[in-house]
Amino acid sequence: MGRLTEVVAELAGREGVQAVVVLSADGLAIQQVARESLDADSLAALTASVVQYAGRLGTGAAAGAFRTGVLEYEQRLVVIAQVGSGESLAILAAPTADVGPLLYDLQQQRPALAALF
Repeated sequence: MGRLTEVVAELAGREGVQAVVVLSADGLAIQQVARESLDADSLAALTASVVQYAGRLGTGAAAGAFRTGVLEYEQRLVVIAQVGSGESLAILAAPTADVGPLLYDLQQQRPALAALF
């Protein structure tokens, strides 16, 4: 888990990123870094539900497996990325954050991230 800790800390250190939670397919928080108080267990459980429904949407739309999604809320952005055989990342960012480079890096590093699990 040492390398996973480094990757999570690196992601959390990006400009505009407020928190990173790594979660299992069943919604358990595996690793987390947050700049403020965060209920990582609740976020992990809710994110697992979103991933499950996003997968169903992909099937229904004949779009394939869910990989990454960005949800925009009034007070923050939530980036969800599947990275392992069931593990996902939930990244909370400021609403003004430029998540383009983050999304690109997640896409490029997905195999390396999957290898951490």
